[in-house]
Amino acid sequence: MMEHLPALIIAIPLLGAFAAPLFKRHHKAVSIWAILITGITLIVSLLLTREVLVKGILVYVFGAKSPTLVLPSGYKVPIRIMFEVDALGAFMAISATLMSFVGALYSYSHVAHESGLEKYYSLLLLLEVGILGMVLTGDLFNLFVFMEIAGISGAALVGFRSYRGEASEAGIKYLIISAVASLMVLFSVALLYGEYGNLNLAYIAKNIKFGVVDLIAFGLLFTSFAMKCGAVPMHYWVPDAYTEIPAGGNPPLLVATYANLYALFRVSFTLFTNIVINISRAGWIMVILGVLTMFIGVTMALVQKDVKRLMSYHAISQTGYMLLGVGVGLTVLHDPSKLMEFGRDAIAGGLFHVINHIIYKSLLLMTAGALFYVTGTRNLDNMGGLARKMPITTISFMIGAAAISGLPPFNGFASKLIIYETSYMLNPILTVFAMVTSILTLASFVKVFASAFLGPPLKKYENVKEVPKPMLIAMIILAALCVIFGLFPKIILDKLIYPAADALINYLQYHSWGGLA
Repeated sequence: MMEHLPALIIAIPLLGAFAAPLFKRHHKAVSIWAILITGITLIVSLLLTREVLVKGILVYVFGAKSPTLVLPSGYKVPIRIMFEVDALGAFMAISATLMSFVGALYSYSHVAHESGLEKYYSLLLLLEVGILGMVLTGDLFNLFVFMEIAGISGAALVGFRSYRGEASEAGIKYLIISAVASLMVLFSVALLYGEYGNLNLAYIAKNIKFGVVDLIAFGLLFTSFAMKCGAVPMHYWVPDAYTEIPAGGNPPLLVATYANLYALFRVSFTLFTNIVINISRAGWIMVILGVLTMFIGVTMALVQKDVKRLMSYHAISQTGYMLLGVGVGLTVLHDPSKLMEFGRDAIAGGLFHVINHIIYKSLLLMTAGALFYVTGTRNLDNMGGLARKMPITTISFMIGAAAISGLPPFNGFASKLIIYETSYMLNPILTVFAMVTSILTLASFVKVFASAFLGPPLKKYENVKEVPKPMLIAMIILAALCVIFGLFPKIILDKLIYPAADALINYLQYHSWGGLA
């Protein structure tokens, strides 16, 4: 059983997705089914991560025992469909399964009044399948296939409330962005296949010549994944998508966004790290994108009155921290002294911020969903005095707001501090931008807290009460993780984050699978 974990982690939610329509007339049953399937998948991801951390990179071949075909000459060619799971892929798999479970739990009550719930949960599980395939595959073409699955299911979830014109518009926008990005990936895959006759990541990385065609392919891949992760100036789809998707779909959609960030990191480190000069330039491009993304995202958030749209712009801003951290590490990847001095820590800080952001941003978007659930509006001008009526939601919001603002002792502070320190080692101006962004973030959430929760209760909300228990439990889980990750960051860093960072840095280990070293 343990050796088949990479297949099971895909097969279980895929089975759940195709079985969900059988519960068409039983809305509670399909909700429980989705919670059960996502819970089992979360357990599988934890077992898979333990296997990877104990045994190293796991290579799983579908339909064969060996990933390679041995020619009469003795030459080995990888032709199989396979997953190659290292610590980075396992780290992302935990993020995907955890957020899918929390999202399904929250959705039990949040979308209970909607029609077509069997479609909603089927799409939610298919989105999980797409994410897991993207972060576990060892093949460029399968990366494209799973990217398409995640893109189509994500677009359908964004437009799920089709009776709202804004939701339909956001879904179409997300679909167009996904299609453009996927076409760029497909074109780059065709270029690399024409050049090397193979699509396996490790094989291409070992044989790449870094000619003009390879650089074009790298540019296309870099641009497409930067577009799908919401980096400036390709961020325009994020506010619409995050605002219109039901709040229970926000956590897996967030992970889908950062699955593309994972792909950006994987391509940059695994495929193209031997271009010493150009990869350093790519690192600086990533750093500059990060600074622009964090600053433009937070300034756009300050003027928003729609609470969920405001939080969506902050999601863009926080992506900048991840790009900054990993970009700093990429710039010094081929300088061993600087890599050990601050480069490895910078990469770890960027990756730590990925999971921290997924946790607290999902929490904040869920609190926004709770506000909409009880008030029927997302406009901050029409809210007020809800702290007395919704104490648990209020506390959850305060924890999420403190975490995203980088206040101790919450998880956002732990990862941001690492990014501040390491980016200062590369250039102090980078740290200034990062810290100013955090200050503006805090100011923005103080405004939200004052508008929605403080003051006397508005007369029209006199009979408002706390949201249902499944929604509260989902928020409590994420709030607890914000505190735990903030109080015990060293455990998370040592057990999960640094192994993931080392998987990027030690890219030669990824190249040497299947006896092809």
